[in-house]
Amino acid sequence: MTELGAGRRLLDLHFRGRPGLVASYLVPQEDGVSIIESGPTTCRAPLLSALREAGVEPGEVRRLFVTHIHLDHAGGAGALVDEFPRATFYAHEAGVRHLKDPAKLVESARRAWGPAADQLWGPVAPIPEARIVALRGGERFPVQGGELEAIATPGHAKHHLAFHDGGTGGVFTGDSAGVRLAGAWRPRPAVPPPDLDIELLFASVERMRQLAPRSLFYSHFGASTDAVGDLERYRTAVESWRDAALEMARRTPDVAAVAGALRARDVADALAAGRSTPEDPGGEMISSYALAAQGLLRYFQQRGLLSG
Repeated sequence: MTELGAGRRLLDLHFRGRPGLVASYLVPQEDGVSIIESGPTTCRAPLLSALREAGVEPGEVRRLFVTHIHLDHAGGAGALVDEFPRATFYAHEAGVRHLKDPAKLVESARRAWGPAADQLWGPVAPIPEARIVALRGGERFPVQGGELEAIATPGHAKHHLAFHDGGTGGVFTGDSAGVRLAGAWRPRPAVPPPDLDIELLFASVERMRQLAPRSLFYSHFGASTDAVGDLERYRTAVESWRDAALEMARRTPDVAAVAGALRARDVADALAAGRSTPEDPGGEMISSYALAAQGLLRYFQQRGLLSG
């Protein structure tokens, strides 16, 4: 647990037994607390342990927001329905049906992650419809020191929300601003299948930048106080990966070849910026080159960029 100021706390979910990969956030409100991100079911025990450390009783959890329904962010929400008997669960309206019936979501995760999917995420339980509220963006919720506003931020996924926190001036980004693990010199692109849309991603980054946030609170992982700078660096990183992937895909539209091109571009970009290029197993665990290659190839194919 890490104190962030104004009563906000980061809860490290120790995904795959490692610190610093997946976070939930705790935001106090008048009649209890709100949680942003459930994490996967495999992180249920660390989440409950962190809440106990924070002195929060399960009945005090009144709202659980997920930025989007990918399993590292929302896969464990259904496993918390009984743990948090007074909580309402909030998600983008385009993702709500998958929280009620996660079968297609699990199937999609298995296609993307292969045989490792079930071990990574654990079982995904449905959430009763009566416990879910659908969001579109623009909704506001009173919290300690201000309001929490849902911001529609599609691109990484069509069902993505970020949350602007009036109490800190920060934005809880989910994956809309990428992955920023400790020691990384810039945010790492989060561009997976199945519904990556780079134009919408850039528009969402710009929308967050226009909020002039004081901080970004990444689900992967932690707080950045150079918020506007990191948003600008994120756009540049996505542009670089897009260009490297498209160049390779036009020659060899193969996942392994495109993943190799992304890795090579990362090394080249780091060297050009005067940075060292250490291995980044944490980044690969959260947003692998292979997963990004799948997302970018699908995006190129859908837009006819590989024809002829």
